[in-house]
Amino acid sequence: MNSSTPVSEIEAQRIALEDLGAFSTSVLSAAGANMETASAATRSMLHGSRLGIDSHGIRLLPHYAKAIKGGRVNGNPRLEFDYRAGVVATLNAGDAHGALAAYEAMKEAVSIARFNGMGAVAIQRSSHFGPAGAYAVEAARAGMIGLTFCNSDAFVRLHGGAERFHGTNPIAVAAPSGADDPWLLDMATSSIPYNRIRLFESLGQPLPRSVASLADGQDTQDASQAVMLAPLGGEFGFKGAGLAGLVEIFSAVLTGMNLSSEILPMEGEDMSTPRYMGAFVMALDPAAFLDPAAFEAGMRRYLHSLRNSPTAASETVLAPGDREWAEAARRDSEGVPIDPKTELAFRTLAEAYGVPFPERTGTP
Repeated sequence: MNSSTPVSEIEAQRIALEDLGAFSTSVLSAAGANMETASAATRSMLHGSRLGIDSHGIRLLPHYAKAIKGGRVNGNPRLEFDYRAGVVATLNAGDAHGALAAYEAMKEAVSIARFNGMGAVAIQRSSHFGPAGAYAVEAARAGMIGLTFCNSDAFVRLHGGAERFHGTNPIAVAAPSGADDPWLLDMATSSIPYNRIRLFESLGQPLPRSVASLADGQDTQDASQAVMLAPLGGEFGFKGAGLAGLVEIFSAVLTGMNLSSEILPMEGEDMSTPRYMGAFVMALDPAAFLDPAAFEAGMRRYLHSLRNSPTAASETVLAPGDREWAEAARRDSEGVPIDPKTELAFRTLAEAYGVPFPERTGTP
């Protein structure tokens, strides 16, 4: 196994997507979520697990159940849209699960864009929403370009900084590709996801340079000593910090919600106080700019050129999303890998909520 192997692939069993979906929906319903919330949260997690984004996949289920049962997340929220001007709206999500808020916000953004060429929704009083790409893809499936931003509790230092300041603050963009699967960029603005730190620690391997820091902000390659992440860019980390700031403005400042440094920790002790998180989604309709067929032809031409461009020795080039869609095809047929720690957590949930645990489909 190499260091790029997802944590969930280590000594993992596989379970079919549909079985995990049914299990997740049942658990969240038993924890106090209405069907809309349970379905949206499950759909978001399965997007992550299907595409191999395991840190934001089905392994989040125990946390989400705990947050709903504890009251941090409102399992039966009232979502209210406020249409203040033209092509924009604000969604007061009522402390809903972030996935429900984001799916509904993007649905509304697409609806607005159908008539106006673009639509944007600022989300207030939301919570952790999982993989940002899940909502950008919704726009792409509707023939539009989708953008999603969300800040999160502080875990990433500034360039040259010595404290946790920004969250991993993801940016996701999806566009119709002229093929079944859209072009998909889903990236954190940190140098590396936190779960990757834990993977290096479990393997006893040194971290790459400039991805994590000690408490004084100095670089460390010892995963066990890392207390914060570095911004994307290494020696040019001001670029990653700047992108994180962009997300902060759209997600927190524009929505009037908490800055990353003000958000309660995701894994903290308090599971009853809402986190007052914001997010932002936008949909752009290519038909407002040119013939949709011309747009798709341009995307096909661009992607063909990209995938067939010359490569360095022993290297390949991929368009954003290529690796993830290939993994999705694999997991559609083979199931999702569930590591032993996650399986134990799921069996505990099954016992606590009286929900049957799904059968394994095999090993990787």
